[in-house]
Amino acid sequence: MQWILGLALAAAVFVILKQWGALSAEKKKAATWKVVLVIGGALLVFMVLTGRVHVLTAAVAALIPLLRKLPALLKFAPAISRFMGEKKQGSEQEQANRQSGQGTDLTGQMSEREACDILGVQAGCTEEEVVMAHRRLMQKLHPDRGGNDYLAAKLNEAKQVLLGKRNA
Repeated sequence: MQWILGLALAAAVFVILKQWGALSAEKKKAATWKVVLVIGGALLVFMVLTGRVHVLTAAVAALIPLLRKLPALLKFAPAISRFMGEKKQGSEQEQANRQSGQGTDLTGQMSEREACDILGVQAGCTEEEVVMAHRRLMQKLHPDRGGNDYLAAKLNEAKQVLLGKRNA
């Protein structure tokens, strides 16, 4: 049996080399890619069938030939990002602010409505209510009591926005 397989393999190599010699340089380059991909695919299938490669690894390896097309697609990346990026950056933030009515303005400062929501007070509340709400929440969310710096900073900013608008 081994003799038959050896003779079949030798005959296949002979036929392949004979046809290889008849190819032009351009066709040899295309044929090289095909041969590499076929041999790699056959090796991958063999390894999967014998349990040497996990099926997910085989799926990732099957995507490798598609990477040859990646450089051709990357030349379109600047145009796509320019097209998608410029329109989304400004309009999404403005649209979100208009829809919710509570977002930060374009300068990055907290709005009065957002500050009221953070502290849990009404828009027309007194200065004392703002101070009491801030104190109550800060006792729960202070970093020394298990809270974090971000939440404490947001509470302080909300208090500053509400008290600053009342004093102005």
